[in-house]
Amino acid sequence: MNPPNALNRRRFLQSTAAASIATTALPLTATCGAESASSNAAESLVGRLYETLDAKQRGQICFDWDHQDPKRGLLRSYVANNWNITQPEIITDFYSDEQRELITDIFESIIHPDWHERYYQQLEDDAGGFGHEQSIAIFGKPENGKPENSKPGEEKFELVLTGRHMTLRCDGDSADHVAFGGPIFYGHAPEFNENPKHTDNVFWHQAVGANRLYQMLDGRQQRQALVAKTPREQSVAFRGKQTIPGLPVTDMSPDQKEHLQSVLGLLVEMYRRSDQDEAMKCLETQGGLDACSLSFYSDRDIGKDGVWDNWRLEGPAFVWHYRGAPHVHVWVNVADSPDVVTNT
Repeated sequence: MNPPNALNRRRFLQSTAAASIATTALPLTATCGAESASSNAAESLVGRLYETLDAKQRGQICFDWDHQDPKRGLLRSYVANNWNITQPEIITDFYSDEQRELITDIFESIIHPDWHERYYQQLEDDAGGFGHEQSIAIFGKPENGKPENSKPGEEKFELVLTGRHMTLRCDGDSADHVAFGGPIFYGHAPEFNENPKHTDNVFWHQAVGANRLYQMLDGRQQRQALVAKTPREQSVAFRGKQTIPGLPVTDMSPDQKEHLQSVLGLLVEMYRRSDQDEAMKCLETQGGLDACSLSFYSDRDIGKDGVWDNWRLEGPAFVWHYRGAPHVHVWVNVADSPDVVTNT
């Protein structure tokens, strides 16, 4: 068996040597749910993985598309900061070497190559490496593994990767109207109680970008953007037409909006391009950033330095909730309509 960390490092070096295009632009012309020609790699890999599973494995990690959990509801769309849908860790001999290789390939296909090393660092710090404390679940039947006698609709599928500080999805656009296959989560804790600079946190630069925008705001804008109490971090259900707290983006100047667009780029750049495009198209259908509000929260300011650790960008069906205290937790929920019901 290949040691996962050695395998991850080797793959990172290969992928960065091959990558020639950085994620700098965020096109808003893709159809929500449409995939680019090169984005089907992860979905094809899920199909291949499904075909390798024996009956015992399928019995433990595979579920019907609409499987309901007594505590979590629709299980495939649930999200949490530290959880596992299934018990077998990826690292264990529950999986063969070939299957572990495929699972690693699926993970790397979902994450943008420029982010492989940083995600592996997060996994090393938080769980001891990729595959440790992580498990997968497959809902529905991947098309490549679909049996001949499957019923209509059974070709829908979604693989969900869960563990500490991670919920990632690969759905082949089976989950209608949502980006990323449904709500996702990412986080990092080089130390549980981080210092004000969040040293070595691979996601802290996103908050740095947001706080630079706060400094660009005038006094009135800052007062409106600054909210006294951080909402419950799991509260990422869509508000729709309700008034969203914070500073409306429509009240920002052109240069402030331009900077916010760059912050949005930092938020989505971690994911494969098709997921970026899907999220941006979903946001566009709501009215784009102009339909959103930006909030900073003053109640949990590490070091009392006025660099706001907790903040949130929110629209009618767009929530990116960034909790930086005591360490980074980020909850993401994006759809093309506030009428979409997600399990949050």
